[in-house]
Amino acid sequence: MDNLRSMDSSTLRPKSWSPWHERLHRKLQANPLLLPKNASLLLAVSGGQDSMVMTRLLLDLKRLHKWKLNIWHGDHGWHKHSQKIKIELAEWCKQHRLEFLSDKAKKIETKDEANARNWRYECLAQKAALITASNIQLPCQHVLTGHTASDKAETLLLNLARGSDLAGLSSLKEKRALNKNIELVRPILTFTRNETSQICKDLELPVWIDPSNKNIRLSRNRIRKQVIPVLESLHPGCSLRMASLSERLGNYKKDQQAIGLLAIAAINNKEGLCRKNLAKLPRSARSTLLAAWLEKESAPNLSTTLLDEISVKLESKNPPGCIHLPQGWRINWEKEFVRLESPS
Repeated sequence: MDNLRSMDSSTLRPKSWSPWHERLHRKLQANPLLLPKNASLLLAVSGGQDSMVMTRLLLDLKRLHKWKLNIWHGDHGWHKHSQKIKIELAEWCKQHRLEFLSDKAKKIETKDEANARNWRYECLAQKAALITASNIQLPCQHVLTGHTASDKAETLLLNLARGSDLAGLSSLKEKRALNKNIELVRPILTFTRNETSQICKDLELPVWIDPSNKNIRLSRNRIRKQVIPVLESLHPGCSLRMASLSERLGNYKKDQQAIGLLAIAAINNKEGLCRKNLAKLPRSARSTLLAAWLEKESAPNLSTTLLDEISVKLESKNPPGCIHLPQGWRINWEKEFVRLESPS
């Protein structure tokens, strides 16, 4: 690690301190639970520019936050240079006194993008568990990836094209549960890919180019190489704005759920939901409230189509009835009340 110098009476910062370091440091100070002090962290590092920027910034911030850093590299076997990248990255980690772990996938495990992603997260969860088992006093409960705002914009476009709901459009959150013991954290999600490219130049970072990133048969690569550049040429900075929109959509969904719970409390009693008050709502609002009600009661999630169908049936002009839901659940509606029945 670079030599350190004192910046004030309480904080030591690296000599190479840059605006990039300051930006991430301030973000972590504002959200101390994102990457807690004295934590053991497992970083997923491909060797590409984004993951190398994440690694170097956290390595330089390590002295301030008292982390234990571990590096994991996944060899997908997608190209003939994958073993060479692993060896050279392992040597770089050794020079920087970083614990290096790796796995090599079987062809069936990375036959497509979805399988490869699942394989990576399974490997990361297993390695985090091993790190914890080796030092129970310092459990590894945070797995980190180098996703950026550019990845967030690409994901929004892909999911929008697939017809995703708000949850899909607001995916790639800064933090989510990987399993019951481990959180997946994306600490550089507010940086763009153009910025990580510049950071690599500023900090003179080595970068290992994965040839498979040029394969436009992979849907994300096609978005990255063919769609985003066109949009950026038309509206410079659109990637960051799309990432911001994704974040706002996530907050909007949370707001909907919170307001829905308040509305349920207002029209709910021991007999069920008041159908008259429910019918006064616009159809879309009624669907949103029904979704919040089902989630509150731990019932199965329903498709937008089915929620809309139920919403229409609950209008005051329609007769009483019922509809069977997945897993043995059922919704009954009479003249005055709407009831949810769990499996017997």
